[in-house]
Amino acid sequence: MQAPFDFQTLFELSPNPYMLVDRELRYVTANAAYLRITASRLEDLVGRTIFEAFPHDPSDPANASTRMLRDSFDRVLTQRARDTLALIPYRVPRQTEGGVVVEERFWSATHTPLLDGRGEVAFILQHTVDVTELQQLKQAARDVEPPRDASVSRTQLMGGVFARAQAVQEANLALDDERRHLRRLFEQAPGFMCSLRGPDHVFELVNRAYLQLVGHRDLLGKPVRDALPEVDGQGFFELLDRVFTSGEPFVGHSMRVNLQREPGGPLVEAFVDLVYQPVVEADGSVSGIFVQGHDMTAQKRAEEELARHREHLEELVRERTRALEESESERRQTEAALLQAQKMEAVGKLTGGVAHDFNNLLQVVSGNLQLLQRDTVGDARAQRRLEMALGAVERGARLASQLLAFARRQPLAPTVLNLGRLVRDMDDLLRRALGEDVEVETVIAGGLWNTSADRNQLENVILNLAINARDAMDGRGRLTIEAGNAMLDDHYAMLHPEVTAGQYVLLAISDTGTGMTPEVMQRAFEPFFTTKPEGRGTGLGLSMVYGFVKQSGGHVKIYSELGHGTSIKIYLPRSFQAAAQPAESGPGQVEGGTETILVVEDDDAVRATVVEVLTELGYRVLKAHDGQSALAVIQSGLAVDLLFTDVVMPGPVRSPELARLAKAHLPDIEVLFTSGYTENAIVHGGRLDPGVSLLSKPYRREDLARKLRALLRGREQRLTAKPHRAPAPGDAQVKGALRILLVEDDADIRESASELMVDLGHTVRAVESAEAASEALAEEPFDLLFTDVTLPGQSGVVLAREAARRHPALRIIIASGDSRALSGEDGQALLGRVVLLPKPYDLNQMERALEQAATEATPAARTRPA
Repeated sequence: MQAPFDFQTLFELSPNPYMLVDRELRYVTANAAYLRITASRLEDLVGRTIFEAFPHDPSDPANASTRMLRDSFDRVLTQRARDTLALIPYRVPRQTEGGVVVEERFWSATHTPLLDGRGEVAFILQHTVDVTELQQLKQAARDVEPPRDASVSRTQLMGGVFARAQAVQEANLALDDERRHLRRLFEQAPGFMCSLRGPDHVFELVNRAYLQLVGHRDLLGKPVRDALPEVDGQGFFELLDRVFTSGEPFVGHSMRVNLQREPGGPLVEAFVDLVYQPVVEADGSVSGIFVQGHDMTAQKRAEEELARHREHLEELVRERTRALEESESERRQTEAALLQAQKMEAVGKLTGGVAHDFNNLLQVVSGNLQLLQRDTVGDARAQRRLEMALGAVERGARLASQLLAFARRQPLAPTVLNLGRLVRDMDDLLRRALGEDVEVETVIAGGLWNTSADRNQLENVILNLAINARDAMDGRGRLTIEAGNAMLDDHYAMLHPEVTAGQYVLLAISDTGTGMTPEVMQRAFEPFFTTKPEGRGTGLGLSMVYGFVKQSGGHVKIYSELGHGTSIKIYLPRSFQAAAQPAESGPGQVEGGTETILVVEDDDAVRATVVEVLTELGYRVLKAHDGQSALAVIQSGLAVDLLFTDVVMPGPVRSPELARLAKAHLPDIEVLFTSGYTENAIVHGGRLDPGVSLLSKPYRREDLARKLRALLRGREQRLTAKPHRAPAPGDAQVKGALRILLVEDDADIRESASELMVDLGHTVRAVESAEAASEALAEEPFDLLFTDVTLPGQSGVVLAREAARRHPALRIIIASGDSRALSGEDGQALLGRVVLLPKPYDLNQMERALEQAATEATPAARTRPA
């Protein structure tokens, strides 16, 4: 129900003095009773602090009365609770008949906090009562000696009352000081503490350390099960119940507790030492529990870390002890490994030395057998014998290939591939090779990395290992092929010195066969070592696998247990490039052609066989017995479409140099190498050089025909893609004498260079600056600009760039003693257009530069005046 008047009116009409101050103790308002007893006006008080308006003793701002009043206000602000001053002397103005005087009065004051929406003190309401007359009565009672008879005056009794009131107030103040001191100790204690009341364990007090432990949340007045719900089920509530019921304290050490320190946050593990101390009343009953303890989480973590370090140190000591104990064994193993490496190196050199001649013999035999096959068409008996002979040739070729693989000297052509896709593509081939009684299971890991390896050789490795597994299982069992990602860490690399730590793609081939003994495992990769019966194996299968993996930068490991099967794990380095699509390798029809092929082969029998095969395929064939004679054929002007050369040849011109010179003279020529052993001519680091095509000996007629057609078809596509250009009027002249513009600021060099060019049959106009050269180019046509870099005005490079822009058909030679002459922006724009001639140069060097400029530049007519 609405009151008949508002509270402001009630405030003003109250006979009791009231005033209101804010948090800074500045006056907000005061009622009429307050203004009357202080002889003040409201407009003089509002906005001023109480100590500014009524300083009590201006000469001593920190006097006892001021301290009493200020302490009461501070208690209200910090504790947010009402505070009472039973008696406080304080000087204030007072209205008398003689005017306003300042006199000391005695007051009883009550300070009540007014809280805002956040629970903080916004204002303080003061209610005061002037008790000066009562205090005077008490003083009078002190001055009067107590009567000895039974009657006591009223004044004396009142004095006794006030004496007791003052004693109570002094005791309260002492207790309040003690309470504040104890509260500060409780709050600042390094260990966590709280006080729980009743059987429900209601929070009465908590200190700062406790809030830091459980997370700052509202605890006071709540039962512990409601305040800390995440602790339910961890045994702490049950311990509290037991202590409250039994009255026996509980002490716990390194107790694990999970706490949710932030609303909605994760549970955080902590470890605590704690004491649950029952609070026992005078009658022996338990009214609550005092909890005290320490957060031991950091100490626990440190102890665990120390234990881990101690265990690690002990393990290092054990490893070092084992290492010392095994040092002699390791030394013997190192010596054995060195002997094994020397033995393998010797076998590799022996293999490389005989492979070339051996494969040449096989090539002669194979080529002639294939020619005989065409001559004996219709004779079944002869064809059958020829097939058997060719089969023997292929077995011999495989044997040579396996030896080269073991010696890590086979020419690899690695491509980026996905191992899982390669294994799936081989599924049909493996099932046909292994038979129906071998169950094949493939496990391909998701997110498989790519690797770089020779696809054909890797397929041979997988097939070889699968057949070995089939034989180990006597043709019946389960073969598992796995492909996944693997990381070989530094520890593994330390135990296997030949391994480089890093990311690998793992290929694991496992069988359920008879397994290997440790002695067999130790020798499994040795060449010609086999456990198969005589006639069923060469002992080169695993050796070939070992050599291929090592040559590919990988690692291979055998895991086997007698009677439980074998697992061979191959680790190939990871590639970060995209996998290349495998080329179509269908057999197709053997095709020939009409192009001109230059055959370079030092073995007469091999050369004769190859020439006959190529002639049968329809090609026009030229032949040479070494690189020098082949180079003479190319330089003779005969049109040659493809150079087919052996890698290992006698004479001063080696096959790579022959190929380079042939490309320089005939830019569109194709080059196909063939060899039974490549040494290091076109294979480096175990891999074919980029852009190199190789046909390994011995090869079949069909292989040669397909390889030639593939190269010549690519050449035809390149020629077709080149833009057609009609012959220019000046082309014929460019092949002979040239009209040369020479730009050189040094008179001696200019004179000698002009003489050299004239001696070579050319016409020369010599100028000393770029500016003079520009004028000459505008006046008459030139075939070639020959300029120095450093000129008195504009540089030779800038001149060349401008001349190339104005005269597209102009050949350009830049002579400089600095190999970085074309490193700038202008020089970069001329790359591919100019020939750089290093200084100092002689007649031969100048002649080659002029020939190169005339050959490599795009032929065009002489330049005309712009």
